[in-house]
Amino acid sequence: MTPDHRDRRKQKKPQGKRPAVRIGPSPDDPHEVVYLRRHRADDPACVEPGREALNSYPAKVRATMRAALVAVAAAPPKRFAGGGYWEAMKRDMTGWFELRVDGPGRHHYRLFCLLDYEAEGRDKPLLVVIDGRDKPFRTTLSDADYAAVRSLGEEYRRRNPRSLA
Repeated sequence: MTPDHRDRRKQKKPQGKRPAVRIGPSPDDPHEVVYLRRHRADDPACVEPGREALNSYPAKVRATMRAALVAVAAAPPKRFAGGGYWEAMKRDMTGWFELRVDGPGRHHYRLFCLLDYEAEGRDKPLLVVIDGRDKPFRTTLSDADYAAVRSLGEEYRRRNPRSLA
């Protein structure tokens, strides 16, 4: 072995990143998975549309979606490479994320989610499951379906502290 002739005194030591002053949750933090619970003023039954949709899906789809939600929340979500399960939406749904799983009988199942970094009283950012929809293979959801999902998202953001299950 030949000797190393580099002068060790001249080599710079790697400097660690200085911690930033934190005033709230960061997009780089692990997220907490939560579900919208409709507020009594908007829906006296206080339903949980995302959870109810998920619970109505076939068992294999439910298991896959729950595992994907946990993986996305830990990733963090904006950097999750989820093999097509987790997709950022476009156009009228910009800012939304869609969890996609195909089920039996060539049927598509979807959960619509928001990322929330402004929820009062929460130490972690939230991955909020707002609503869920399903549709037959190679069909699209209607504009009314997307409008209903966006309306639930507006209802969710209108209150802080958030209305959560």
